[in-house]
Amino acid sequence: MSTCVDCAVIGAGVMGCSVALGLARAGMSVVLLDKGAICREASGVNAGTLTMQMTRAALIPYALKAWEFWMDTPRWLGLAVGTERRDGLSLAFTEAEAAMLEARAAARRAAGAPIELVGAARAREIEPGLTDRALMAGFCPVDGFTSAYLTGRAFRLALGAASVALREHDAAVGAERRQGRFVVRTAAGLRVEAARLVLAGGVWLEEMAAWFGIRLPIKVLINQLAVTERMPPVMRTVLGIASGLLSLKQYPSGTVLIGGGWQGCGGRHEGRGDAFIPDNLIGNIRLAAFVIPALRRARVVRAWLGLEAETADALPVLGPLPGVEDGWIIGSVHSGYTSGPFMGTLLADAILGRQHALPLFPIDRLLQPKAAA
Repeated sequence: MSTCVDCAVIGAGVMGCSVALGLARAGMSVVLLDKGAICREASGVNAGTLTMQMTRAALIPYALKAWEFWMDTPRWLGLAVGTERRDGLSLAFTEAEAAMLEARAAARRAAGAPIELVGAARAREIEPGLTDRALMAGFCPVDGFTSAYLTGRAFRLALGAASVALREHDAAVGAERRQGRFVVRTAAGLRVEAARLVLAGGVWLEEMAAWFGIRLPIKVLINQLAVTERMPPVMRTVLGIASGLLSLKQYPSGTVLIGGGWQGCGGRHEGRGDAFIPDNLIGNIRLAAFVIPALRRARVVRAWLGLEAETADALPVLGPLPGVEDGWIIGSVHSGYTSGPFMGTLLADAILGRQHALPLFPIDRLLQPKAAA
């Protein structure tokens, strides 16, 4: 079985979906392939946090634009994804964390994020449920979260309306450029011929780049997350710690999601991870209960593992595939869920030859030398 399109996009996470949607709405025929279900790897199992305070300073302009996308998904995607605009606090409990917070807040503020430093008393006014042990906090009114598990549902609706051919549960097993076109082969035997190709495979980008002889190291993180039973309101903000070890928010349903990048076991070949590290899970939950004391009364009802991909400098791969005409690549960036919709739209504009609002992130800076023949 074969099909011929203007562009093939491999990887149906937030970034791949956003690229495909931008191209299709501009009139291109697009096929979107994924080894699993749409937005069910990193894009569907993360904490859903939309934060400026844990976003790299260089990415603040991108995250601010993407934040507007998330706040308007009914218009952009045709369906709400549980987006909540909330105040955000990043806390410091030690002098070292306070110094870190001050430096990071200054850098992000210079990049455009509306972050101000507040004392402990003001932090507790903003978040009455907060412990009295914090020294200071970074406060940002441009924060919030989504229900990440709803992301795929919304993108599926929008992609269908734009006539994107979505092919789930069919892994791309190889791609090559042949006679001026790309040929993509899938595990189920589909052959896709495309004038353009976008690699958007997240933690699998390393393997995909290798199809074209490109050595692109991608770090794989196995993040542990947990959620509590429904509770009365115990917090109203999105909370983090300057060290990055906590992501905490309460949903309208009353459940509290606890994250922060505490690691489990596994790698890209285990899918979403292989096993929990119990001490890390317990440490994460204890930290959450220290920050919001009312959580000591809560019961954890579920925990899971989620993949996250990062480059060596935690900045995106976003731009052309070096030496591969009409080949493009996107993904593998810290806080990629937050900035994903805008980055995907940005790459779609570049592919379409439009002027793009902010610079791309070419991958040449990350490449390892090719092995000798």
